[in-house]
Amino acid sequence: MSTVAVQEARQYGEHATACAGCAHCGRTGHRRAVAAFLARRDELAAGHGVPAAVAHSPVAARQWVSDELAQSARAVTAHGREAGPARLDLIRRGTLRTVWGAVLALLLAQALTAVEAGWTGARTAGLCTALALAALLSAAAHTHRARGGLLAPLTGEDNRLSTTRTVAASWLLLLSFSLLFPAVRLLPLRSPAETGTGTGAAVTAPAATAFDLARAAGLLTALALVAAVTVTARLVVTAGIAAGRLQKVRADRPRAADLLCDDSGRACLADVQYLLVSGAVLVLAAAGLAHDPDRLPGVPWSLVLLLGVSAAWHLAAKCAEGVRPTIHSVVRSREAGDLDAPIRTGDDIEIRGRGFVPPGAGAPVPLTRLVVRIGPVHAHVPLVPVPGGFANPTDTALTVPLPADVEPGRVEVSVVTAAGVETNRVTIDVVD
Repeated sequence: MSTVAVQEARQYGEHATACAGCAHCGRTGHRRAVAAFLARRDELAAGHGVPAAVAHSPVAARQWVSDELAQSARAVTAHGREAGPARLDLIRRGTLRTVWGAVLALLLAQALTAVEAGWTGARTAGLCTALALAALLSAAAHTHRARGGLLAPLTGEDNRLSTTRTVAASWLLLLSFSLLFPAVRLLPLRSPAETGTGTGAAVTAPAATAFDLARAAGLLTALALVAAVTVTARLVVTAGIAAGRLQKVRADRPRAADLLCDDSGRACLADVQYLLVSGAVLVLAAAGLAHDPDRLPGVPWSLVLLLGVSAAWHLAAKCAEGVRPTIHSVVRSREAGDLDAPIRTGDDIEIRGRGFVPPGAGAPVPLTRLVVRIGPVHAHVPLVPVPGGFANPTDTALTVPLPADVEPGRVEVSVVTAAGVETNRVTIDVVD
């Protein structure tokens, strides 16, 4: 069954390469390559498919399985890279549909509510403001079309959607609408019912009170708060990476789940609460703007304080995030029935510690970049498949054979993770 999957993956991969601009073919080829890799991994985990030339030697068989899985994983990555531009183009089109769909929804809502009240200049100004913002966002999406359109400023250096950037962009969008609306109201957009004596003063009156500082102080404080959180979170992450405490592995593509999850894909409570609280306060501010669009929306200080508490929680979690990879001990790996003995050349050593597999590095390709430095020799950690995953390496332990080039005596052992961070060094004794 796995052989058929591999053959189908190659056929669809060649077809996807031939028509690289076709999003459907690119995604189909990538999905089939992933299915072929999973089938191959489970087959090797069950002990099937190992050549007879290496099956007699457990060490040789394990190395052959690891190399085979590494090659298959790189093939999956190549398929994903080929499908990347088509996927980003689909994301760009989807975001543009969302933007213009929101404009259409605003138009329908205004048309339905104007059945009895009548069409007013404020409705025209609101629609024109929405059209202007949609046009600006469309131009920005076209400029960054190679990076996913509107997702480009929301994506961090690790190719994941940033929660803090998304929240700040949402508040900036609300403020932009609030500032453009009074300007559009000054234009001659009045309806026939609003024309007449004194209408000029009625139209220019909203601009005089639109930027009242006492009313807009809460909104400006909330905007300054989310902007400060965005910058501070970036500084915290940069400092953590520079100190080797925080390991960042680049994701294959941005996902909506990145807003609520950490790098490993698990739901993060700090991100969830910050997104929910910020979104709730933003919705209340937008409701205030809809009720009185001629002025900047007022945000009560109680909501600003709530937003500050949520932001502090989020930043505190950012500061506590990450762990420096550390080796606790190095021991000889003992098989069932083996006698206790010192470490000799050719033996397997088990390295125990933490932080060997950083968040987001559980995929096969990042695992193949895990290296153990044993004296002057660099040994790649073999992949040991099990149904549904890998038994080696793990975040807290990894097993690697001691290379024949390691000279007997005292040698230092350290681990270099997929993020490029090196652990502390532990000295072991190797005997003849």
